[in-house]
Amino acid sequence: MPIIPQTEITPPAPPPPPKSRGSTDDGVFDDAKTYYSTDERHLNTRAGARTRTYSQNSLLKQMERMGLKEPYRRGSHDESTIPHSRRFLIQVEPTLQSLQSQEDTDGNMQITIEDNGPKVLTLRTAASNGHNRFDIRGTYMLSNLLQELSLAKEYGRKQIILDEARLNENPVNRLSRMIKDHFWEGLTRRIDASSIEIAARDPKDWTDDPRPRIYVPRGAPEQYEYYKKLAEDKPDIRLDVQLLPEKITPELVRDMNSKPGLLAVDMEEVVYPKTGEKTLQGRPFVVPGGRFNELYGWDSYMESLGLLVNDKVHLAKSMVLNFCFCIKHYGKILNATRSYYLCRSQPPFLTDMALRVYDKIKHEPDAIEFLRTAILAAIKEYYSVWVAEPRLDPVTGLSRYRPEGLGVPPETEADHFVHILEPYIEKHGCSFQEFVDGYNNGRIKEPELDEYFMHDRAVRESGHDTTYRFEGICADLATIDLNSLLYKYEFDIARTIRNVFNDKLVIPAEYCVGDQQPGRVETSAIWDRRLKRRKLAIDKYLWNEEAGMYFDYNTKTRQQCSYESATTFWALWAGVSSPKQAAVMVTKALPRFEAVGGLLSGTEESRGEVGLERPNRQWDYPYGWAPQQILAWTGLYRYSFTEEAERLAYKWLFMITKAFVDFNGVVVEKYDVTRPIDPHRVDAEYGNQGLDFKGVAKEGFGWVNASYVYGLQIVNAHMRRALGTLTPYETFIKAVEENKAKALAELV
Repeated sequence: MPIIPQTEITPPAPPPPPKSRGSTDDGVFDDAKTYYSTDERHLNTRAGARTRTYSQNSLLKQMERMGLKEPYRRGSHDESTIPHSRRFLIQVEPTLQSLQSQEDTDGNMQITIEDNGPKVLTLRTAASNGHNRFDIRGTYMLSNLLQELSLAKEYGRKQIILDEARLNENPVNRLSRMIKDHFWEGLTRRIDASSIEIAARDPKDWTDDPRPRIYVPRGAPEQYEYYKKLAEDKPDIRLDVQLLPEKITPELVRDMNSKPGLLAVDMEEVVYPKTGEKTLQGRPFVVPGGRFNELYGWDSYMESLGLLVNDKVHLAKSMVLNFCFCIKHYGKILNATRSYYLCRSQPPFLTDMALRVYDKIKHEPDAIEFLRTAILAAIKEYYSVWVAEPRLDPVTGLSRYRPEGLGVPPETEADHFVHILEPYIEKHGCSFQEFVDGYNNGRIKEPELDEYFMHDRAVRESGHDTTYRFEGICADLATIDLNSLLYKYEFDIARTIRNVFNDKLVIPAEYCVGDQQPGRVETSAIWDRRLKRRKLAIDKYLWNEEAGMYFDYNTKTRQQCSYESATTFWALWAGVSSPKQAAVMVTKALPRFEAVGGLLSGTEESRGEVGLERPNRQWDYPYGWAPQQILAWTGLYRYSFTEEAERLAYKWLFMITKAFVDFNGVVVEKYDVTRPIDPHRVDAEYGNQGLDFKGVAKEGFGWVNASYVYGLQIVNAHMRRALGTLTPYETFIKAVEENKAKALAELV
């Protein structure tokens, strides 16, 4: 199979999006590539010899003869009465240097409210051919100028004609545009010849000989041939192509840790247009942040919600197909597609993701087959992962995050577990490396450590790494989040089999689990019974009427936990709750989680005291995460709590928008929702992805990008306008109530 340079088989770019409404000039809000790579736009054709407005010679001569004074002449460069049409003639490099030296006083290549420059820079107007000047003022306009000049420089421009409208653009519109036109593109990856040299390298590779490596499942021989040919054709990249065994066991995964590598994902056959030859091309997917190159689990679902809002249906569809490939060949949707994650899944969202995509493509000829594949994959995952040992608790019938695995998780920082292992290292009188090797390979037996790492792996599978909610007990917990998601699986599968497949779905061999026989038929009735049983179990073990929320249940101690988590609202998203339970939750639970910037992950009381000996965990108070917000908004809307959904969405969007305006366009992984000034600053472990950029942010963070464009669908038009003026929620709602009172008074 020929290996063809990727750039030659990439399909043509889609037509440009429609122009922004309300702009006074075509293309003012084009994406950066279009805006800065068009030569004509940056030729100052509008400027010429300065002419008089009163230019009729006869009129001027009459005025001279009569001895009249010439009226005030408005030159062509005087644009103050033409809103949003002013343009600047800018020499890119000198202006960029001047801007940085004057305004970026802390030298971090960003202009923020913390810089103490004069916050004003003079630019020359294009209409006057640089003769007239105009002041750009304030952090927001100056930081936007820094971003635009950084982009212009990247596209090789020495001089630009810059529209003022790009500098004082409504921040909601600007961030939405950046997400749609830039951030998604910056986070999109595909695994094939075009990217394998970089993608197959693991930044966490701890071995003596780090090199690009890819593992291909036995069920994809065409990919194995493709990558072997690539390795032969390009020996300089040292690509190591490995064929995975048929059966994947914890022992196998442990032994692969000496050769960590990327896992293959789905590819499609394409035709090289010049020769008609066929080759393979990776299906694209969106990664959580700019430093990642592998496909992630629940991040992808959240991202798909934003992709669908932004009409990037092809990307969301492609991610579903990549997940189906993972389930078919690896048995599960993985935490991420690296070899050391083969035993570990993540919160399951496949059915909802597939149905949302199907709703957008149902007119396409392959839509039914797409949905059939996704539902078959979800059923296989359900049977083989979530209702099988060791994740199923047979007593309650509820499921747990409880992945298999042996030894110390290798993907963490080298010193991550030192404090845990030190007492055992001293006990056995050996070095750190000797102990890890002996423990991982079973020569050293430590049951307490086995228990610790079982829970540690479960925390990572839950997606909530890390939190005091799960510390030391996660693998024993039947959580409200996981069981809500499985209820949604059961509901979606039942509904789809009944409504789309005429209540009869035949299971082919590749989607059978265990001793299941090919050709067996799934009907909606069994899935209806399953979801009813799960709801009864959730009500029995997880619901707490007095507290008005759901709690996790410890299947070992047979007791309900007391940690108050925002995942209680996942039950609303899934439809588990009765209308009465939903109302109680809104009354009792919601006030405990609501903060200035949206929903807290957990309450301060549940987290407990933190300090040097007990540091903050990133999924605890005071942090808020995009998935918690999205699922709560959707759930509240589902139960007709519209005002609450809008209020929470407004607070989250306001916090993101204000940080975006005040801190040079920053969009990060998580926020401290109790901080009104700089919520992007967090002091928990793992830092905060999305902060490390120079000049202009290129990716944001996947699920926060999605939460922004998705949240704008939740709030009403009045709220969106208020967000654009950075109006705090309290000010906004006060004005709304005053207007209502005024309107009522006028009726009397």
